[in-house]
Amino acid sequence: KGHVSGPELVGQTTAQDLGFGGMMSKKKDFIGRVLAGRAALIDANRPSLVGLRPVLSGDRFSSGAQFLPVGSTPVADNNLGYITSVAYSPHVGSWIGLGLISGGSARLGEKIRAYDPVRNKDTLVEIVSPVFIDPKGARLRA
Repeated sequence: KGHVSGPELVGQTTAQDLGFGGMMSKKKDFIGRVLAGRAALIDANRPSLVGLRPVLSGDRFSSGAQFLPVGSTPVADNNLGYITSVAYSPHVGSWIGLGLISGGSARLGEKIRAYDPVRNKDTLVEIVSPVFIDPKGARLRA
């Protein structure tokens, strides 16, 4: 299924950002509970974890590429987030990735640019669920 690792756990992400908000107790106290409820940490535009697929299945993208709206100029003001991890998926049949993007899961289905000036690449990607295999757990519980 895949797991978050070092590139996603950068010291600036919260459990909520990574899709684990449901694991935080609503009834019991825990270390970090007060901080987790602060306005800046629950802002809907806060970068959160999403999955990525290239729009053209043969395209490849790289970790570190910056997210930009389609048609925008590659300047800091247009930056929406970045790709944290990339791998080839034989199951999906293309490159897949994880990234942190402003607005996160509210952007599912949106197409954006993965702009990488270091490698001179500009790839159109689609924002998808970060769970690529068995999202409902049917195979797990078979």
